[in-house]
Amino acid sequence: MKKIILLFTLTLVSCYNQERTCKDFKTGKFTSETTVEGKKFTSTFERNDSIQIENYNAIVDTFSIRWINDCEYILENVKPKNRAEKKAVHVKILNTKDLKYNFEYSFVGDAKKQFGSVTKL
Repeated sequence: MKKIILLFTLTLVSCYNQERTCKDFKTGKFTSETTVEGKKFTSTFERNDSIQIENYNAIVDTFSIRWINDCEYILENVKPKNRAEKKAVHVKILNTKDLKYNFEYSFVGDAKKQFGSVTKL
């Protein structure tokens, strides 16, 4: 009976083991999709280890990136135009598959999480 319970537990745990090969997404060109309050937003960006340049609706912003670990980083706008743009954003890669990853993000210190997905071009 103990063997059956152990086998069941291992099977259950392996079903929830999400792939996270985050190092593959530290650099490159990407497209991002997020939904905020039912509205879909799409942007493109290019990133190296420390800088991310994002294009959204013909507006280009540059962000510094500080990697916490292979799957989490902090984005800060290099030239914020207002108080809201001064807030740093914490991003956590939840899972990866092929050229895509799903992530959660929030302003640093804010408990409210938003979600999105990124595809490497």
